[in-house]
Amino acid sequence: MHTPFDFATTDPRTVYVKAVAVSDLPTEMQANAEGRELFYAVHDAEGEQLALVADRKMAFVLARQNDFSPVPVH
Repeated sequence: MHTPFDFATTDPRTVYVKAVAVSDLPTEMQANAEGRELFYAVHDAEGEQLALVADRKMAFVLARQNDFSPVPVH
């Protein structure tokens, strides 16, 4: 399913939550991962990372607490 999506039509308060492998993070962040294999990043529509948290549920809660509408990225 590769349907083009026009991000210009999204609500500016929409953010995207995606899993990030610890191995893809900078070395200094990997050292503080405390045995975790995944973190969850919250990104705006332009792709800027707004937050990085250890728990998926926390990523959604954090977004909602800041008046954003989170959606998952697969």
